[in-house]
Amino acid sequence: MAANKVLVGYDRSTGAAAAARWALDEAERTGASVEFLYAYEWPTWTPAASMMLGTAVWPDNETERVIHDLLETVVTDAHRSHPGVPATARLVQAPAALTLIDRSAGAGLVVLGGQGHSAVAGLLGSVSTAVSTHARCPVVVVRGDPDTGPVVAGVDDTDGATAVLAFAFEAAAGRGGELRVVHACPGSFDWLRGVREPVPEEELSARARLLDDRLAVFGARYPGVKVTADVVPEHPAAALDRASAGARLVVVGSRGRGPVRGALLGSVSRHLLHRCPVSVAVVRTPAST
Repeated sequence: MAANKVLVGYDRSTGAAAAARWALDEAERTGASVEFLYAYEWPTWTPAASMMLGTAVWPDNETERVIHDLLETVVTDAHRSHPGVPATARLVQAPAALTLIDRSAGAGLVVLGGQGHSAVAGLLGSVSTAVSTHARCPVVVVRGDPDTGPVVAGVDDTDGATAVLAFAFEAAAGRGGELRVVHACPGSFDWLRGVREPVPEEELSARARLLDDRLAVFGARYPGVKVTADVVPEHPAAALDRASAGARLVVVGSRGRGPVRGALLGSVSRHLLHRCPVSVAVVRTPAST
Protein backbone atom coordinates (compact mmCIF):
# COMPACT_ATOMS: atom_id res chain seq x y z
CA MET A 1 0.00 0.00 0.00
CA ALA A 2 3.03 2.30 0.15
CA ALA A 3 2.22 3.47 -3.37
CA ASN A 4 3.90 6.19 -5.37
CA LYS A 5 0.48 7.55 -6.38
CA VAL A 6 -2.96 7.61 -4.81
CA LEU A 7 -5.65 8.19 -7.42
CA VAL A 8 -8.85 9.88 -6.20
CA GLY A 9 -12.08 9.80 -8.16
CA TYR A 10 -13.35 13.31 -7.54
CA ASP A 11 -16.60 15.16 -8.18
CA ARG A 12 -18.74 17.67 -6.29
CA SER A 13 -20.25 15.19 -3.81
CA THR A 14 -19.68 15.04 -0.07
CA GLY A 15 -18.45 11.49 -0.56
CA ALA A 16 -15.65 12.76 -2.82
CA ALA A 17 -14.62 15.29 -0.18
CA ALA A 18 -14.30 12.49 2.39
CA ALA A 19 -12.31 10.43 -0.12
CA ALA A 20 -9.95 13.37 -0.67
CA ARG A 21 -9.25 13.70 3.06
CA TRP A 22 -8.67 9.95 3.40
CA ALA A 23 -6.34 9.86 0.38
CA LEU A 24 -4.29 12.84 1.54
CA ASP A 25 -3.83 11.33 5.00
CA GLU A 26 -2.75 8.05 3.41
CA ALA A 27 -0.33 9.77 1.04
CA GLU A 28 1.18 11.77 3.89
CA ARG A 29 1.69 8.55 5.84
CA THR A 30 3.25 6.60 2.95
CA GLY A 31 5.10 9.32 1.05
CA ALA A 32 2.89 9.02 -2.04
CA SER A 33 1.55 11.70 -4.35
CA VAL A 34 -2.16 12.32 -4.96
CA GLU A 35 -3.94 12.83 -8.26
CA PHE A 36 -7.55 14.03 -8.26
CA LEU A 37 -9.34 12.79 -11.36
CA TYR A 38 -12.58 14.37 -12.56
CA ALA A 39 -13.92 12.33 -15.45
CA TYR A 40 -17.20 13.00 -17.21
CA GLU A 41 -18.87 11.99 -20.43
CA TRP A 42 -21.18 14.28 -22.37
CA PRO A 43 -23.55 12.83 -25.00
CA THR A 44 -22.98 13.93 -28.57
CA TRP A 45 -26.68 13.91 -29.32
CA THR A 46 -30.06 13.72 -27.68
CA PRO A 47 -33.25 12.07 -28.93
CA ALA A 48 -35.27 15.16 -29.86
CA ALA A 49 -37.87 12.91 -31.36
CA SER A 50 -38.30 9.23 -31.94
CA MET A 51 -35.72 7.87 -34.40
CA MET A 52 -34.26 11.36 -34.96
CA LEU A 53 -30.95 12.84 -33.83
CA GLY A 54 -31.10 15.99 -31.79
CA THR A 55 -28.56 18.74 -31.31
CA ALA A 56 -25.14 18.08 -29.83
CA VAL A 57 -24.90 18.52 -26.07
CA TRP A 58 -21.38 19.66 -25.15
CA PRO A 59 -20.35 21.33 -21.92
CA ASP A 60 -20.56 25.09 -22.27
CA ASN A 61 -17.85 27.46 -21.11
CA GLU A 62 -19.55 27.99 -17.77
CA THR A 63 -19.60 24.26 -17.00
CA GLU A 64 -15.94 23.89 -17.91
CA ARG A 65 -15.04 26.89 -15.75
CA VAL A 66 -16.91 25.49 -12.74
CA ILE A 67 -15.12 22.14 -13.01
CA HIS A 68 -11.70 23.74 -13.42
CA ASP A 69 -12.36 26.00 -10.42
CA LEU A 70 -13.42 22.97 -8.40
CA LEU A 71 -10.19 21.13 -9.20
CA GLU A 72 -8.07 24.20 -8.55
CA THR A 73 -9.73 24.56 -5.16
CA VAL A 74 -9.21 20.94 -4.13
CA VAL A 75 -5.52 21.10 -5.05
CA THR A 76 -5.06 24.42 -3.21
CA ASP A 77 -6.80 23.00 -0.14
CA ALA A 78 -4.64 19.87 -0.33
CA HIS A 79 -1.43 21.91 -0.40
CA ARG A 80 -2.68 23.89 2.58
CA SER A 81 -3.77 20.91 4.72
CA HIS A 82 -1.03 18.48 3.65
CA PRO A 83 1.91 20.64 2.49
CA GLY A 84 4.26 17.69 2.14
CA VAL A 85 2.02 15.77 -0.28
CA PRO A 86 2.44 16.46 -4.03
CA ALA A 87 -1.12 16.96 -5.32
CA THR A 88 -2.34 17.46 -8.87
CA ALA A 89 -5.67 17.32 -10.68
CA ARG A 90 -6.75 16.10 -14.08
CA LEU A 91 -9.92 16.65 -16.06
CA VAL A 92 -10.81 13.90 -18.52
CA GLN A 93 -13.75 13.81 -20.90
CA ALA A 94 -14.41 10.08 -20.79
CA PRO A 95 -16.50 7.58 -18.80
CA ALA A 96 -15.44 7.82 -15.16
CA ALA A 97 -15.32 4.10 -14.38
CA LEU A 98 -13.33 3.16 -17.48
CA THR A 99 -10.90 6.03 -16.93
CA LEU A 100 -10.27 5.13 -13.29
CA ILE A 101 -9.81 1.46 -14.15
CA ASP A 102 -7.36 2.30 -16.92
CA ARG A 103 -5.36 4.75 -14.80
CA SER A 104 -5.30 2.36 -11.84
CA ALA A 105 -2.53 0.48 -13.66
CA GLY A 106 -0.19 3.35 -12.81
CA ALA A 107 -1.36 3.84 -9.24
CA GLY A 108 -0.84 2.00 -5.99
CA LEU A 109 -4.28 2.82 -4.62
CA VAL A 110 -7.61 4.18 -5.86
CA VAL A 111 -9.81 6.05 -3.38
CA LEU A 112 -13.50 6.72 -4.00
CA GLY A 113 -16.34 8.27 -2.07
CA GLY A 114 -18.97 5.94 -0.69
CA GLN A 115 -21.89 8.16 -1.67
CA GLY A 116 -22.51 7.32 -5.29
CA HIS A 117 -25.06 8.71 -7.70
CA SER A 118 -27.34 5.70 -7.81
CA ALA A 119 -31.03 6.50 -8.20
CA VAL A 120 -31.82 3.68 -5.78
CA ALA A 121 -31.40 4.78 -2.17
CA GLY A 122 -28.91 2.75 -0.18
CA LEU A 123 -27.05 1.34 -3.16
CA LEU A 124 -23.50 2.18 -4.10
CA GLY A 125 -22.97 4.10 -7.31
CA SER A 126 -22.12 2.14 -10.43
CA VAL A 127 -18.70 3.79 -10.75
CA SER A 128 -17.52 2.58 -7.33
CA THR A 129 -18.80 -0.93 -8.00
CA ALA A 130 -17.15 -1.16 -11.42
CA VAL A 131 -13.82 0.23 -10.25
CA SER A 132 -13.71 -2.01 -7.18
CA THR A 133 -14.34 -4.99 -9.45
CA HIS A 134 -11.83 -4.28 -12.21
CA ALA A 135 -9.11 -1.95 -10.88
CA ARG A 136 -5.55 -3.18 -11.12
CA CYS A 137 -4.65 -2.03 -7.60
CA PRO A 138 -6.46 -1.93 -4.25
CA VAL A 139 -9.52 0.29 -4.03
CA VAL A 140 -10.79 2.05 -0.90
CA VAL A 141 -14.40 3.20 -0.76
CA VAL A 142 -14.59 5.80 2.01
CA ARG A 143 -17.54 6.02 4.39
CA GLY A 144 -17.80 7.89 7.66
CA ASP A 145 -14.78 9.40 9.36
CA PRO A 146 -13.75 7.07 12.20
CA ASP A 147 -10.31 7.73 13.66
CA THR A 148 -10.46 4.99 16.28
CA GLY A 149 -11.04 1.26 16.29
CA PRO A 150 -9.26 -1.65 14.67
CA VAL A 151 -8.66 -2.49 11.07
CA VAL A 152 -10.70 -5.60 10.25
CA ALA A 153 -9.59 -8.13 7.63
CA GLY A 154 -11.85 -10.82 6.22
CA VAL A 155 -9.89 -13.80 4.91
CA ASP A 156 -10.70 -17.19 3.47
CA ASP A 157 -8.57 -20.28 2.88
CA THR A 158 -7.32 -19.29 -0.59
CA ASP A 159 -4.02 -17.76 -1.65
CA GLY A 160 -5.81 -14.43 -2.02
CA ALA A 161 -5.80 -14.11 1.77
CA THR A 162 -2.10 -13.25 1.61
CA ALA A 163 -2.75 -10.04 -0.34
CA VAL A 164 -5.58 -9.09 2.02
CA LEU A 165 -3.39 -9.63 5.09
CA ALA A 166 -0.49 -7.68 3.59
CA PHE A 167 -2.74 -4.67 3.00
CA ALA A 168 -4.46 -5.01 6.38
CA PHE A 169 -1.26 -5.26 8.41
CA GLU A 170 0.22 -2.19 6.76
CA ALA A 171 -3.04 -0.29 7.25
CA ALA A 172 -3.15 -1.27 10.92
CA ALA A 173 0.50 -0.35 11.44
CA GLY A 174 -0.28 3.22 10.42
CA ARG A 175 -3.63 3.45 12.21
CA GLY A 176 -3.28 2.63 15.86
CA GLY A 177 -1.70 -0.78 15.49
CA GLU A 178 -4.80 -2.90 16.08
CA LEU A 179 -5.92 -5.60 13.62
CA ARG A 180 -8.79 -8.05 13.88
CA VAL A 181 -8.75 -10.96 11.43
CA VAL A 182 -11.95 -12.84 10.74
CA HIS A 183 -12.14 -16.20 8.99
CA ALA A 184 -15.73 -17.38 8.60
CA CYS A 185 -16.82 -20.80 7.39
CA PRO A 186 -20.59 -21.37 7.35
CA GLY A 187 -20.50 -25.11 6.71
CA SER A 188 -22.15 -27.02 3.91
CA PHE A 189 -25.86 -26.83 3.12
CA ASP A 190 -27.90 -30.05 3.02
CA TRP A 191 -30.38 -29.40 0.21
CA LEU A 192 -32.35 -32.58 0.91
CA ARG A 193 -33.10 -31.61 4.50
CA GLY A 194 -32.99 -27.87 3.92
CA VAL A 195 -30.56 -27.22 6.76
CA ARG A 196 -26.98 -26.06 7.07
CA GLU A 197 -24.66 -28.62 8.63
CA PRO A 198 -22.62 -27.41 11.62
CA VAL A 199 -18.88 -27.10 11.04
CA PRO A 200 -17.02 -29.89 12.85
CA GLU A 201 -14.80 -28.72 15.68
CA GLU A 202 -11.79 -30.45 14.14
CA GLU A 203 -12.24 -28.43 10.94
CA LEU A 204 -12.48 -25.19 12.89
CA SER A 205 -9.29 -26.12 14.74
CA ALA A 206 -7.48 -26.95 11.50
CA ARG A 207 -8.51 -23.63 9.96
CA ALA A 208 -7.39 -21.78 13.09
CA ARG A 209 -3.94 -23.40 12.89
CA LEU A 210 -3.61 -22.46 9.22
CA LEU A 211 -4.62 -18.89 10.01
CA ASP A 212 -2.14 -18.70 12.88
CA ASP A 213 0.65 -19.83 10.53
CA ARG A 214 -0.24 -17.09 8.05
CA LEU A 215 -0.44 -14.45 10.74
CA ALA A 216 2.92 -15.43 12.20
CA VAL A 217 4.66 -14.42 8.97
CA PHE A 218 3.16 -10.93 9.02
CA GLY A 219 3.50 -10.61 12.78
CA ALA A 220 7.26 -10.88 12.40
CA ARG A 221 7.23 -8.01 9.88
CA TYR A 222 4.87 -5.84 11.94
CA PRO A 223 5.74 -6.48 15.59
CA GLY A 224 3.90 -3.34 16.69
CA VAL A 225 0.53 -4.54 15.41
CA LYS A 226 -1.72 -6.14 18.00
CA VAL A 227 -3.60 -8.98 16.30
CA THR A 228 -6.69 -10.90 17.31
CA ALA A 229 -8.04 -13.68 15.12
CA ASP A 230 -11.40 -15.40 15.06
CA VAL A 231 -12.52 -18.48 13.15
CA VAL A 232 -16.31 -18.48 13.25
CA PRO A 233 -18.90 -20.98 11.93
CA GLU A 234 -21.11 -18.48 10.09
CA HIS A 235 -21.50 -16.75 6.76
CA PRO A 236 -18.60 -14.35 6.03
CA ALA A 237 -20.94 -11.43 5.27
CA ALA A 238 -22.67 -11.78 8.62
CA ALA A 239 -19.40 -12.20 10.49
CA LEU A 240 -17.88 -9.10 8.89
CA ASP A 241 -21.05 -7.10 9.47
CA ARG A 242 -20.61 -7.71 13.19
CA ALA A 243 -16.86 -7.12 13.12
CA SER A 244 -17.24 -3.80 11.30
CA ALA A 245 -19.06 -2.25 14.27
CA GLY A 246 -16.54 0.15 15.77
CA ALA A 247 -13.92 -0.53 13.08
CA ARG A 248 -12.14 2.16 11.09
CA LEU A 249 -11.54 0.07 7.95
CA VAL A 250 -12.62 -3.34 6.64
CA VAL A 251 -10.30 -5.12 4.18
CA VAL A 252 -11.53 -7.90 1.89
CA GLY A 253 -10.48 -9.65 -1.30
CA SER A 254 -11.99 -9.06 -4.72
CA ARG A 255 -12.55 -12.54 -6.07
CA GLY A 256 -15.49 -14.80 -5.55
CA ARG A 257 -15.59 -18.52 -6.21
CA GLY A 258 -17.93 -18.33 -9.17
CA PRO A 259 -17.29 -19.69 -12.67
CA VAL A 260 -16.00 -16.33 -13.96
CA ARG A 261 -13.06 -15.94 -11.61
CA GLY A 262 -11.61 -12.47 -11.51
CA ALA A 263 -14.36 -10.96 -13.67
CA LEU A 264 -16.98 -10.52 -10.97
CA LEU A 265 -16.75 -9.15 -7.47
CA GLY A 266 -17.25 -11.79 -4.79
CA SER A 267 -20.58 -11.80 -2.98
CA VAL A 268 -19.04 -10.87 0.38
CA SER A 269 -17.10 -7.93 -1.06
CA ARG A 270 -20.17 -6.77 -2.94
CA HIS A 271 -22.29 -6.98 0.21
CA LEU A 272 -19.82 -4.90 2.22
CA LEU A 273 -19.46 -2.26 -0.49
CA HIS A 274 -23.21 -1.77 -0.49
CA ARG A 275 -23.94 -2.06 3.22
CA CYS A 276 -20.87 -1.60 5.42
CA PRO A 277 -21.09 1.62 7.50
CA VAL A 278 -17.30 2.18 7.50
CA SER A 279 -14.66 2.42 4.80
CA VAL A 280 -13.97 -0.74 2.81
CA ALA A 281 -10.74 -1.70 1.04
CA VAL A 282 -11.04 -4.21 -1.80
CA VAL A 283 -7.72 -5.91 -2.54
CA ARG A 284 -7.55 -7.53 -5.92
CA THR A 285 -6.24 -11.08 -5.99
CA PRO A 286 -3.45 -11.60 -8.55
CA ALA A 287 -4.68 -13.42 -11.64
CA SER A 288 -2.22 -16.27 -11.10
CA THR A 289 -3.90 -17.44 -7.88
